[in-house]
Amino acid sequence: MMSSLGFLIIFCLRSNLSVALVAMTFINESMTNKLINQSSECPAPYLPVHNETDIKGEFEWNEDIQGIILGSFYYGYFITQIPGGWLAQYIGGKHLVGFSTLVTSILTILSPFAARYHWTMLMAVRILEGAVQGVTYPAMHAMWGRWAPKSERSKLVSITYSGAGSGTTIGLLASGYLCEWKVAGGWPATFYIFGSIGCVWFIIWTILIYDLPEDHPRISASELQLLKTTTSSLQLDDQNKPPWKSILSSSAVWGIVAAHVANEFGFFSLSSCLPTYMKYILNYDIMQVSQNSSEIQNTYGVTIFISSDGFLSALPYMVLLVLTLVGGQVADIIRMKQWLSTGSTRKLMNTIGLLVPASLMLVLGYVNCDSTLAVALLTAAVGMTGLTSAGYSCNHLDIAPQFAGVLMGLTNMLGTSTGFIGPYIVSLLTDNNQTRKQWQKFFYIVSGIYAAGGILFLFVAQGEEQIWSIKATLKQQKREKTFSVQNPAEDDEEN
Repeated sequence: MMSSLGFLIIFCLRSNLSVALVAMTFINESMTNKLINQSSECPAPYLPVHNETDIKGEFEWNEDIQGIILGSFYYGYFITQIPGGWLAQYIGGKHLVGFSTLVTSILTILSPFAARYHWTMLMAVRILEGAVQGVTYPAMHAMWGRWAPKSERSKLVSITYSGAGSGTTIGLLASGYLCEWKVAGGWPATFYIFGSIGCVWFIIWTILIYDLPEDHPRISASELQLLKTTTSSLQLDDQNKPPWKSILSSSAVWGIVAAHVANEFGFFSLSSCLPTYMKYILNYDIMQVSQNSSEIQNTYGVTIFISSDGFLSALPYMVLLVLTLVGGQVADIIRMKQWLSTGSTRKLMNTIGLLVPASLMLVLGYVNCDSTLAVALLTAAVGMTGLTSAGYSCNHLDIAPQFAGVLMGLTNMLGTSTGFIGPYIVSLLTDNNQTRKQWQKFFYIVSGIYAAGGILFLFVAQGEEQIWSIKATLKQQKREKTFSVQNPAEDDEEN
């Protein structure tokens, strides 16, 4: 529960700027109305994108600056993935997750002051936030390597990471209301409130959570014995480092990489770029342009629309949250009933979670002007990927529980890198050419990547602990046994 709440807060801290930035900025007349070459199938030849009377903010930042600020988080996030997994094994996931959330919360509280100093200061703050948040997934995976029994891995991992979907939903919805709140000057309230909640969570996390089962004062003897026999307690040190050669040559690892990259590419592409498609191709009045919207261009010039209403933007994440939780429960039931092996269960959930969205993307490419169908397909595609939480997302724990944090760092780093690629592809295909044909090409690309990741995982993924992981465990146990024999006095003192 605490881990899921933590991820909820982390994603609120991550997503609140997307909405707050609309209230923070204003656009001058030279950047208001745009005429775009649109598809004639759903004609809307002239779109009054901005109305100066509707957009009142404190900062006159153009769209390029806003895009740089929004994208800066991921520059820091990318570089700390592998170090996060490595550090978690050395100092413990509890401290790393807690420290990351605390620092991010403090930086979030300081964001209004940074913005008022200069936009580059806000960019620097966001880069730092990304860097400290980059360790959370690997650190949490390292903790579950010690706390999650084999029979409950899918459920526990799914519950934890469901906080990402709920946090994004709450962040989008609540930030819109907070920006309209008169307390604390409006938009700064989104930073002060979410940041303060994160600080309170850190205190509770520090008091209640323990890195190792044997350190928990209230764990029963039977629970401790179960965890000792079904999880890893391996600690990394100078003599027991991750076997990188074996990791990088393992087909099971690359199966996870393929699925992770495919899922992240689709997620970033759909969440960032589909509103543009709905606006310019379907002529969908999703953002109530005349009254309640603004548009922000990311670093590659792709337009992202943000609504003060926020519900439609949050709908796919609501479905994602539900299916993430359902997927974890179903997978553990399948494994406990022994209907399928662990490997087959992972492949089943992952195949549905990637190949169904791949099919939906193909259908979306043929949607004419039916905006309702387009929203339904988008929501279903994003939502179905929640089932991968019981697929590749927890497969690191199956194949190498003691190196789960390191493996998550590796695959999440490669997956996160696609966050820059999807929007860039859209900018190449649709720059001054917003036509249905061009967007159809993009949907084919997303569909193909979803399918490739799902098929590769299906063929090479494994559900059992790998030989190189078992050898590392045996090596560590042998070293501990030798140390115990050589130092019996220390063991007597401990007992």
